[in-house]
Amino acid sequence: MNSVAALKHRELPRKIVLKTPVTAVPFNVQIETMTDWARQRESRTVCVANVHMLTEAYQNPEFASVLQEADLVTPDGMPLVWMLRWLGTQEQDRVAGLDIFVALCHLASLQGISIFFLGSDDDTLGRIRTRLQQEFPDLKIAGMQSLPFRPLTESEDAAIIEQINTSGAGFVFLALGCPKQEQWIAQHKHKVQAVMLGLGWAFTVYAGIQNRAPRWMQKAGLEWLYRLALEPGRLSQRYWHSNRLFIQLAIKQLLSAKYAPRLHSPMTEG
Repeated sequence: MNSVAALKHRELPRKIVLKTPVTAVPFNVQIETMTDWARQRESRTVCVANVHMLTEAYQNPEFASVLQEADLVTPDGMPLVWMLRWLGTQEQDRVAGLDIFVALCHLASLQGISIFFLGSDDDTLGRIRTRLQQEFPDLKIAGMQSLPFRPLTESEDAAIIEQINTSGAGFVFLALGCPKQEQWIAQHKHKVQAVMLGLGWAFTVYAGIQNRAPRWMQKAGLEWLYRLALEPGRLSQRYWHSNRLFIQLAIKQLLSAKYAPRLHSPMTEG
């Protein structure tokens, strides 16, 4: 029995990181699980989580519920990977947005699963289509649809849902920005018959609009610093707040996990 089959009859293991359940299985198992769902055209939600997303969820109960109810919450940032390892999942690796994007396109092209791309802008989508046709010529693109920079009307939203469902897509890749894309995914569970993933930044990198950090920076957990250098005006305040808060809360959680057994042992109880 392969890794996915072994997990089909039970929920994928998770670890709580800053009150958010993060899926704690290797990259290949998460990718195979998503692909298995897509083949069946199951309505599933996948959130690709980093430090910013988890600190947002910690402070916003409504957004926290989006992550808590997701079918998969992947550990995108290395700090999440390190937390999962410290919490007992020793073999955990990173499950990052761009790596997910490429791996799913590869498997989808081999297994005849089509992908619908939603969000971003027409120029970015066109660049993605061109590169996909070069790298994955057998990939079926079910559709590409940019969205206006405003909330959709009910009729517009219904039209998007119908467009995706009639396209036969097994995956929907979204680029709407966090937390908008995660909220959209949650709101369309059981409406869109596909596996929905928020992959916003991966769109711009795959399209060649931005570069990804060198591999050594990715492994060292410094990809955020590379992105900060590219977009200091947009990201400096966010990173200052979310990184500092994450470190504080992570240390608190790890200390609580370390000393909890002692606090509840017979020798320490009064």
